[in-house]
Amino acid sequence: MLDAIRWDTDLIRRYDLSGPRYTSYPTAVQFNSQVGTFDLFHALRDSRKALRPLSVYVHVPFCANICYYCACNKVITKDRGRALPYLQRLEQEIQLIACHLDPTQKVEQLHFGGGTPTFLSHDELRQLMAQLRKHFNLLDDDSGDYGIEIDPREADWSTMGLLRELGFNRVSIGLQDLDPAVQRAVNRLQSLEETRAVIDAARTLQFRSINIDLIYGLPCQTPENFAHTVDEVIALQPDRLSVFNYAHLPERFMPQRRINSNELPTPAQKLEMLQGTIEQLTKAGYRYIGMDHFALPDDELAIAQEESTLQRNFQGYTTHGHCDLIGLGVSAISQIGDLYCQNTSDLNLYQNTLASAQLATNRGLLCNADDRLRRAVIQQLICHFSLEFVGIEQAFNIDFRGYFSELWPQLQEMAKDGLIELDSERITVLPAGRLLVRSVCMVFDAYLEQQNRQRFSRVI
Repeated sequence: MLDAIRWDTDLIRRYDLSGPRYTSYPTAVQFNSQVGTFDLFHALRDSRKALRPLSVYVHVPFCANICYYCACNKVITKDRGRALPYLQRLEQEIQLIACHLDPTQKVEQLHFGGGTPTFLSHDELRQLMAQLRKHFNLLDDDSGDYGIEIDPREADWSTMGLLRELGFNRVSIGLQDLDPAVQRAVNRLQSLEETRAVIDAARTLQFRSINIDLIYGLPCQTPENFAHTVDEVIALQPDRLSVFNYAHLPERFMPQRRINSNELPTPAQKLEMLQGTIEQLTKAGYRYIGMDHFALPDDELAIAQEESTLQRNFQGYTTHGHCDLIGLGVSAISQIGDLYCQNTSDLNLYQNTLASAQLATNRGLLCNADDRLRRAVIQQLICHFSLEFVGIEQAFNIDFRGYFSELWPQLQEMAKDGLIELDSERITVLPAGRLLVRSVCMVFDAYLEQQNRQRFSRVI
């Protein structure tokens, strides 16, 4: 892993395509309205019978302020009272889902995302966690991975103390950039001091892991000022870092229309930012996990990658991919066995549906045999940068080379270009190809030709 990435500008220019991030395969673009509540109940029954462990995701859509770059499902409001009716319906959803599960199924992973989960008051957070503990088997010994996304402008020491008391032991902190001009251009004014205060609180309160999110490619960013942000972040010593490429898609995301496209850095500048960031983080001892993620060598993700147990799901890289994922809240996605299903993204429809004691599932997908096979291939490549054919052949009773014979010329071309190493037994993503692993995965995506590539961000 010491030679995890080799920068190859020519290779990047040729393979920096638009494509999925593969938090699932098939991706959410393939979800359809033929999947509904009946399919969800059927999958929950199978989960209950198998007593599979659980990962629970809770979506809190509210934000007090709009960040112009954001592509999340959120509701911008200063009215804190809007959370109450939402929480009432969320509690109904918790009850409706939980009665189809076995009370002994352990929740190994819990994550609150948004929006801004700390938009909720302390009493609301207490009540929500009480409902989750009442209906799900949450662990009480601090051994679970219980994380929450934090906006430092919406959290202080007392908030951090409450979260720790409620059982959270991981925090993910949105930072994006520290430069004042960049912050003004994206409407997110957040000082280093605010961020440091939250991190100091997390360390003092013995949170187990701290993640910081950065974005490169925002308006007014330059390689020089972004390098300064990265230096400041390294000094904060987070356990993990997510360094995302900003995808400017104003035709899809209305808030992005407030960004002046003339102030966006050029593609060459973005490449320079990423290359510099990788060099800075590598020098500081961080390892490249893959797909924008870096972690210190003693972090669970780095250890899992070394031990070939790393997985990927809708929560990104994880050590809990073996769990059934239960998504709660507006727009939340569940992955239970071979079923993907998603709640409606319309807040009013979500609340009204649950008010009539019905679940708000409105689309999804049931994986077929080919989906399961390709999902396993993509998972191996994106998590471990290698794929042994024999494991896939035994698991799915196929001849790998024969099954994927149509793809072989593309793989050979990638091998010739130095992206991968290819022989009769395995594919190995080479250090020069690891930043472009999404492009390798895209070869195995049976749906990609039917899709509008403009829906996806570029690889880099």
